[in-house]
Amino acid sequence: MEKINPTRINLIRTRQRTKTANKGYSILKRKREALVIEFLKLLKESGKDRDHLYEIMQSAYKTVALSSAFAGNFELESAAEQMPESGSVKISVKNIMGVKIPETSKMTIERSPSRVLSESTAVLDVSSSFDEVLNTILDVAQREQGLKRLVLEIEKTKRRVNALDYIVIPGLKTQAKYISMRLEELDRDTFSALKHVKKKLSKVEK
Repeated sequence: MEKINPTRINLIRTRQRTKTANKGYSILKRKREALVIEFLKLLKESGKDRDHLYEIMQSAYKTVALSSAFAGNFELESAAEQMPESGSVKISVKNIMGVKIPETSKMTIERSPSRVLSESTAVLDVSSSFDEVLNTILDVAQREQGLKRLVLEIEKTKRRVNALDYIVIPGLKTQAKYISMRLEELDRDTFSALKHVKKKLSKVEK
């Protein structure tokens, strides 16, 4: 326990600190609960995204197989070589109880009108299927990044809550009790000393 002078002003300050610590404890508990709720919500959405990703990847590869049979591997490979390497993605940030969660918009891949007209339906089907796969991968990635950040914040908040609950607040209460007891002892000693002095004064007057 921190050494502190047993004075009335220190007793008042210690009680104020205890009150502030209790308020902080209550706020952090509510924050932790809100973060856990958000984590479970995001976890559920992430699970759905992963299931959806598995389904559309299976569908996309089936589309490749059908398109290959219809248009031939050469046309598909030629179209793949001319595809742009990446599209544009806008990233924004969502703030959840002080935790910054990334949010991405759908990826858009620019294709010239002439290329769209020149490509066969089979090639366009494959391209469309994998555009959807790519956007779903982005959804999965952003949610898992959000889950990671939420877990770190939940753990940090939990440590703070436990520190307040098991160390800070009990320590302050013990400190306040110690000061209060010492003040009571000092009051009794002072009272006894005054009583003794009063007796001596009475004898002198006689």
